[in-house]
Amino acid sequence: MSTIDRKICLVGDFGVGKTSLIRRFVEGVFSDQYLSTVGVKISRKIIKFKDETRSELLDIKLMIWDLEGHTKFKGISPTYLKGAQGAIIVADVTRMETIEHIVHHIDLFLSINPKGVIITALNKSDLVDQEKLEELKQMLQKKTAQQDQVIASYYTSAKTGLYVDDIFQQLGCGTLQQE
Repeated sequence: MSTIDRKICLVGDFGVGKTSLIRRFVEGVFSDQYLSTVGVKISRKIIKFKDETRSELLDIKLMIWDLEGHTKFKGISPTYLKGAQGAIIVADVTRMETIEHIVHHIDLFLSINPKGVIITALNKSDLVDQEKLEELKQMLQKKTAQQDQVIASYYTSAKTGLYVDDIFQQLGCGTLQQE
């Protein structure tokens, strides 16, 4: 069985739930205590991928970089993004400005990794109703329609686990298409 290493980054404004999504995926836990990430924290998890072309099962070792949130005073260090094959751009559905910043985060990531793939995650979806989620997702899809590297958009909840495994699994497998 082959193992493939992939660096992926979680990017987004402060307080959108990047660390909570990672903890839910890697450790299977959720805490509603807010801990601000300073700099970068790296987690690891292996996912399985069935390669139909080679008829084999692959291990994809995800090196998940949790980047501190962007504020108007302090941007993300481009050196943290360098060499990443994929990114999950995270926004908080209860804070419209974080959704509006998604395109900026996409542009920054792709300026450093032009062949990278991206998934957008509208997080904290357990805090708004389904109708509002659909409206936000459609708005996001219009904003990112020109970005071929955005392979999917999800509404997620680190609290309930909604689509958390899916975003990491799809991004990990999506990075294999770069080769």
